[in-house]
Amino acid sequence: MKIFRTLTLVKIFLSILFVSALLSCSKNDDEETYAPDFTFSEDANDANKIVFSNTSTGAYLFMQWDFGNGEVSEKERANTKDYTVFYSEKGDYNVKLTLWGLDNELSNNKSTSKTISIENDVFVADFTFLINSAKPNFVTLNNTTQGDYDHISWTYNHNEITGDNINETEIYLPKAGIYDVELHVYKGDFEKVLTKQISIAQDDPDYLNNMTLAWSDEFDESSVNTDYWTFETGAGGWGNNELQNYTNGDNAEVADGKLIITAKKVNDNKVAGSYTSTRMVSKGKQSFTYGRMEIRAKLPAGTGIWPAIWMLGENINTAGWPACGEIDIMEYVGYEPDVVHATVHTTAGFGSNGDGSSVTLSTAEEEFHIYGLLWDSNEMVFYIDTPDNITHTYAPSVKTADNWPFDNAQFFILNVAVGGDWGGAQGIDNAIFPQSMEIDYVRVYQ
Repeated sequence: MKIFRTLTLVKIFLSILFVSALLSCSKNDDEETYAPDFTFSEDANDANKIVFSNTSTGAYLFMQWDFGNGEVSEKERANTKDYTVFYSEKGDYNVKLTLWGLDNELSNNKSTSKTISIENDVFVADFTFLINSAKPNFVTLNNTTQGDYDHISWTYNHNEITGDNINETEIYLPKAGIYDVELHVYKGDFEKVLTKQISIAQDDPDYLNNMTLAWSDEFDESSVNTDYWTFETGAGGWGNNELQNYTNGDNAEVADGKLIITAKKVNDNKVAGSYTSTRMVSKGKQSFTYGRMEIRAKLPAGTGIWPAIWMLGENINTAGWPACGEIDIMEYVGYEPDVVHATVHTTAGFGSNGDGSSVTLSTAEEEFHIYGLLWDSNEMVFYIDTPDNITHTYAPSVKTADNWPFDNAQFFILNVAVGGDWGGAQGIDNAIFPQSMEIDYVRVYQ
């Protein structure tokens, strides 16, 4: 009886081994029953386009192309559709097709590679430039690109030229310095950029006269233009321990062609919320890179008042402060009458370490004055009333991301704060309220 039972168990064991071996062989056979392969040929109408056809044999589940030019397809279900791939530059490219036999084993794959040769660049981007000897701040650009392309564009000094008939075009480079000029050449979705540097020897003496009005708010309407401005609200101290609550327009009015921002006292407690005022920003609506900015304003008076006309980088939400850059065109603290301040804040120097100057202006509270900024890729020049009356110049000799974030767009801020680390450094005189900053206009020339 025991012998019979033992023989039976042996037979069962051998049967299991046999079935397992068959299954193993079947699995190995399945894994070996596919072979990757493909063919390729030039597109009939474009020698820089290659048509690839999957000619793999056997059973497989997934496939993926690597076309050797940086273009890699998604891993996808097996198919035999053709792929047409664009190669912009001449050279040899290694193209690989990979197949997967099992969807749950990434290592279960086979691939094959072939080399294709592209004989010519689709185009060779190039241009020449000629500085006008009679007007050395004007430069003629000439597109000399060879080959097949769809269209071009030019960029220089944060300006862009697009459209038809721009193969030859004249540009204006107003200040002495070295400018990067870019030619963009397009073929379908492909773009190639060629950059050349142009050196301008001198400032254009007619620089300011060549500027035209790019945007302005003359405050000639019956209320604040919300297409230009947004009211920022709240009483959170605004990073400076200020005490005013900024309202949604209640402290701003437009009258007699002027914007009037009025700080008002709510109570005598001299705490956050004891005052109301307005903070207007042009963020997301009117932002500018370079130009001549002029704001004509009359300032409020009294200890504890802190008006400002300034700009912040449009990228503040991503870059943060001070990396976005801050340009204080005019700041004023009432406990220091008749002294106006212009300051630049960057990662390299901010807060009390900002780069700025202070000047005496005896009628700042009694009369309107123009607070101006001339801003280009080389420097920022601050002035009062006329560009000849320079109050501060900011021009780092070596520009870095830390000290010059000013190749990016900035938006305007107009506000009157109460108290705070600077404005309230000598307390607040509650007897002065209400106090208003009046603004005749905000203008940008470019």
